[in-house]
Amino acid sequence: MATAQAVIDNGSFGTRIIRFETGRLARQAAGSGAAYLDEETMLLSATTAGKQPKEQFDFFPLTIDVEERMYALGRIPGSFFRREGRPSEDAILTCRLIDRPLRPTFKKGLRNEVQVVITVMALNPVDLYDVLAINAASASTQLSGLPFSGPIGGVRVALINNQWVGFPTHDQLEDAVFDMVVAGRIAGDDVAIMMVEAEATLRTIELIAGGATAPTEEVVAQGLEASKVFIRALCVAQQELAAAAAKPIIDFPIFLDYQDDVFEAVEAACGGDVRQALTIVSKADREARLDDIKVTVIAELSARFEGREKELGAALKSVTKKCVRDRV
Repeated sequence: MATAQAVIDNGSFGTRIIRFETGRLARQAAGSGAAYLDEETMLLSATTAGKQPKEQFDFFPLTIDVEERMYALGRIPGSFFRREGRPSEDAILTCRLIDRPLRPTFKKGLRNEVQVVITVMALNPVDLYDVLAINAASASTQLSGLPFSGPIGGVRVALINNQWVGFPTHDQLEDAVFDMVVAGRIAGDDVAIMMVEAEATLRTIELIAGGATAPTEEVVAQGLEASKVFIRALCVAQQELAAAAAKPIIDFPIFLDYQDDVFEAVEAACGGDVRQALTIVSKADREARLDDIKVTVIAELSARFEGREKELGAALKSVTKKCVRDRV
């Protein structure tokens, strides 16, 4: 059994300890690990992958499943058959929260079905488990031998009394002006932020009226920088766990949507037109113009890339995405 831990130092608000463990539970899975928050909240994550690729899919078939269990709170279902109910709204939203940073870290072109199942084994009612689930899913995937460019660290930070607090409790969030979930991974000497989900709290207006710091753009930017320290600590802990117990990376077949020669040809043929189309304010007119560009490009290049028409459409989508990002 291997373990590693990250310490989240919140200054006057105390510390939170996130501990990762593998080798004791769900050993039949490709990768499995438990994540603990202060030894009171425990999540078990298991990652598995299909043996054969789904060549007919034009997307990566990744499934995230969060399973809440009544026994996590020491309760028994009240139905006659004592069965668990359907996923709650929190569980569904947590699945989405995990999917967003996890999906782009898999190797592009992977078509094997991958399933990550996170089970809430124990839960302290004062804590939220969603950001802990991001870390648990990343840890089990890091151990699985899949082509995964992680690990990913996820943290919720809340602005309380002019301080950004990591992994706040429900009670602490009641005194927060603003909170956000931030996920990212280590990139050299910095942390690359991959996902942000932010929101004001129910008492934001009341607290600001009472003299609390308003969540301006500058203040939120400081929160993002504060979250990087926590994310780095979480990623380092997962790296230590992977160094001790990760499986060798398996060579999976890759099915790219297009080859580089197609992308270069499409970008050369319509890059300027796409950039001009993106300046059109009206959405209907902009999309109509982009549709015209697609028809023109396919007509011009189909003879050159005979039998690879699907690659032309996919490459045009990537060119459009690249142009949008260049404009941000």
